[in-house]
Amino acid sequence: MDDLQHHHDLSFLEFDERADDVVRAVGALQFEDDEDDDYGSGKPLPEHACSYCGVHNPACVVKCRTCNKWFCNGRGSSSGSHIISHLVRSKHKRVSLHRDSPLGDTALECYNCSCTNVFILGFIPAKQESVVVLLCREPCLNVSSVKDMNWDVDQWLPLINDRSFLSWLVQVPSEQEMMMARTVTTQQICKLEELRQTNPDATLADLEKPGLDDEPEPVQVRYSDAHQYKRVFDALIKLEADYDRRMKESQTQHGINVKWDIGLNTKLLVYFQLPRRDGPELKVVPGDELLLRYPGDGARGPWECRGQVTQITLNEEIVLELKSKKDAPTDQTFGFSVDFVWKPTSFERMHMALKRFVVDEYSLTGYLFHLILGHDVEPQTVRGAALPTDFSAPNIPNLNPSQTAAVKEVLQKPLSLIQGPPGTGKTVTSATIVYQLSQRNQSAGQVLVCAPSNIAVDQLAEKIHQTGLKVVRLCAKSRESVDTSVQFLTLHNLVRSLAAQSNNELHKLTLLKDQLGELSSRDENRFKHLKRMAERDILQNADVICCTCAGSGDPRLKNFRFRQVLIDEATQATEPECLIPIVRGAKQIVLVGDHCQLGPVVMCKKAAGAGFDRSLFERLILLGIRPIRLQVQYRMHPCLSLFPSTTFYEGSLQNGVTHQQRIQLEVSFPWPAPDTPMMFYAANGLEELSSSGTSYLNRIEAAMVEKLVTTFMNNGCSPSQIGVITPYEGQRSFIVTHMVRSGPLRKSLYEAIEVASVDAFQGREKDYIIMSSVRSNEAQGIGFLNDPRRLNVALTRAKYGLVVLGNPRVLSRSVLWNNLLHHFKQCGTLVEGPLSNLQISMMKFDRPKRYVNRFMPFRQTETSGDLQNGAADSSEYSRDLPSSSGVQRKVGADSRHASFPVVSASGVYMTAAYSHSPAAASSTPVYASHGSAPVYAYAHPGVIDHTAPSYRQRQRPLPTPSSSRVSQPLMTQETYGSQSHVDDDYGLSQSSEPFMSQDDDPYGRGY
Repeated sequence: MDDLQHHHDLSFLEFDERADDVVRAVGALQFEDDEDDDYGSGKPLPEHACSYCGVHNPACVVKCRTCNKWFCNGRGSSSGSHIISHLVRSKHKRVSLHRDSPLGDTALECYNCSCTNVFILGFIPAKQESVVVLLCREPCLNVSSVKDMNWDVDQWLPLINDRSFLSWLVQVPSEQEMMMARTVTTQQICKLEELRQTNPDATLADLEKPGLDDEPEPVQVRYSDAHQYKRVFDALIKLEADYDRRMKESQTQHGINVKWDIGLNTKLLVYFQLPRRDGPELKVVPGDELLLRYPGDGARGPWECRGQVTQITLNEEIVLELKSKKDAPTDQTFGFSVDFVWKPTSFERMHMALKRFVVDEYSLTGYLFHLILGHDVEPQTVRGAALPTDFSAPNIPNLNPSQTAAVKEVLQKPLSLIQGPPGTGKTVTSATIVYQLSQRNQSAGQVLVCAPSNIAVDQLAEKIHQTGLKVVRLCAKSRESVDTSVQFLTLHNLVRSLAAQSNNELHKLTLLKDQLGELSSRDENRFKHLKRMAERDILQNADVICCTCAGSGDPRLKNFRFRQVLIDEATQATEPECLIPIVRGAKQIVLVGDHCQLGPVVMCKKAAGAGFDRSLFERLILLGIRPIRLQVQYRMHPCLSLFPSTTFYEGSLQNGVTHQQRIQLEVSFPWPAPDTPMMFYAANGLEELSSSGTSYLNRIEAAMVEKLVTTFMNNGCSPSQIGVITPYEGQRSFIVTHMVRSGPLRKSLYEAIEVASVDAFQGREKDYIIMSSVRSNEAQGIGFLNDPRRLNVALTRAKYGLVVLGNPRVLSRSVLWNNLLHHFKQCGTLVEGPLSNLQISMMKFDRPKRYVNRFMPFRQTETSGDLQNGAADSSEYSRDLPSSSGVQRKVGADSRHASFPVVSASGVYMTAAYSHSPAAASSTPVYASHGSAPVYAYAHPGVIDHTAPSYRQRQRPLPTPSSSRVSQPLMTQETYGSQSHVDDDYGLSQSSEPFMSQDDDPYGRGY
């Protein structure tokens, strides 16, 4: 009974007055300063002193119950308090107060379920009792038994606000205490917590040890030679691989319940769900390898077996196909453990590609070799067959002028960049290019088509197949059991079907293996030999081979060389990832992507900070290679394309669809302007940390999402037409749960609604999109919502209608969002109030400012077919360059110089030039000018032997430029460096999906 009363006392923080008065009163309490002040006195600090700054006032410190270290509730120079910074970075979640604090030695936990995760704990005052009750947000706040008690659950508030504990719970150190404390920076906190992962007893003093803070050599715009190029990227690949391995190996889950079944191929299937999290952990995609373990019991010993994930259902149930049935405990359904198996395949292939780039003279042509290194080379054209008179492809829609111009230029250049803004027919253009390249090839080999993600490869393979070409989709062996839309094109299925048609020995051995599960050693060797022969024959007879970038390093392609390589979604691949298909003998490269949308996913902050998350596509633009931009968008209602076109693409996008074509009369929705199916719906909810502490959610916005979804479905929309986008995984998880729990319609309808991150929606579309922006705070900012690429993707997924939810007052602090809000207000679509009675918001904003898109470093993008006599007309982009010898040299379309927009101190819009020499010993200025006036820069001309054969001659090194030709970059490497989406909150990587690993592409990024 005493224990029960003690538990009651810990969770019910009892006071003598009403709960609200208690909160104010405790927060206002003044505590006497410690007379024995040890700050700066040289005396040892007490055990409960803050591990960061040394503050040791008992009312201000909290103990982490996981590592037993103490931290204060002060911020210092950080954006969050020291205790919250520690909990987030260390992924710890349990705390207790000091015994001498006003509330005593209290372990914070939920009164109803004893949950100790402080990120989901909050408090509510009881209606009739003088108590404050601690309850967790999920699930207890929504449990009916709790609602029936005498507690006002509508007044629930989180214990953590503005990244610190509420001051009535844990006091904030006084100004005097913080002035006398140790000064510790956010960067030091990051490094200390990272060091404590391997050395739990590490202190701030350990950060000063030599070699601890070695930063990797950053990615360059230009490289002096291939060895420097390899050295830089080898180190970054290793950093990313080590981080990925640590992440995978730390994700073991215990206490998993399973269901057993037999698949059509007689293999054993296991169904289970992993605990729902909203952090970077537990991201599983089809093709992943998992290890299922059972600890054993009295009747049997321990068991384990590896398997491949073949499917993830709508309710996030994982289907695992086991590699063996032997001794499987199929009579058991609970008590299993799941380990994530780390596979280094993609990283090893990146290293191998770099090695081939350096040592294999036939990995790609000399021209492309020097171009990739950033050396100045004279432009070349592709020699061969004359240009076709018809640039279309069978069974593919006719091309518009900008698409035709792109195809025409690709056929003439060894290296081409195609920028495909949202909805501009990038896939159709790519399929047409592949068809034309294949027609020019005749018997010269296959065209290699790659992309960083499996879904992008599948989509393009399907479109190319429509042209009548023989397409083979090469899948990783770990994905052969994953069902896709192009199963009929996959190599493993083609082998089976051809063997079945001929009823040969391979077919008989395949049937035998399916029946028995395994073959004898002799039959297995024979089976593998026959299968390899069949695979080789199919690949050799193909016109086009499609695979992921990492998949192009598959041993089955070992003896193939591909003259022509097209890489789709090239802006989403890291540079070494792109290099894997390129070094298979490329003479002609086509990179397709959009650097104004999301870039590569890099999880390691150190690697991202060194520029590993900059794609080859973007670096080539910095070198001055102009992409051809597709201009006509066919996805969005014209009103939806206006802001993205103006803001991200200099107003160059044209509409290929009309207002009438993008109005669905059968769907009625209370748009504030009936002819303008978009609105910004003002929300005033507060952001809260998610259960992981590394993401955010907004309960008010989640409730608004449910009402919007319900309204759409009640007015003629099917669930498949609606998509919900949110940048934060915490909000995504909460919206899914809230809609199913609170929606008035059938649960199955809400379960069918796709709720996903911005990254998951890139390259895809829905009829109607609802975007929840989540961030709503007083001082913390909006994090990576300020990333223009992320906003561009989110705003351009909808075909017929768009609703953006957010707090205008908070979002308008950003220039980018202020301009968006002003756009909605001008259109009469900034609204507030209930859906049944929407009112135009009277909120006022600053005047919109000219927004400079930092992801458009080269503004002079070709957007039309300005081709004359088979070469691009570069006169429009010419720059007269003064030289020390008085000779003027033209810098045209193919010069390695980039121009990009900058804003002067006075706010005047300017254009500046960037030029970087591989041997910069001294420098001269780079000049900038207003508007479109000439831009001057000194340049290193470079030399390449054009009389040599098509592949490079290494005996002719590039000369070292004289100092008079070396230019000084206007922007530093740091300016160009990482474009990673590092969250402003704790420096945690938020690239693409918040805390998303390289394998966390929902559609199978990577191999």
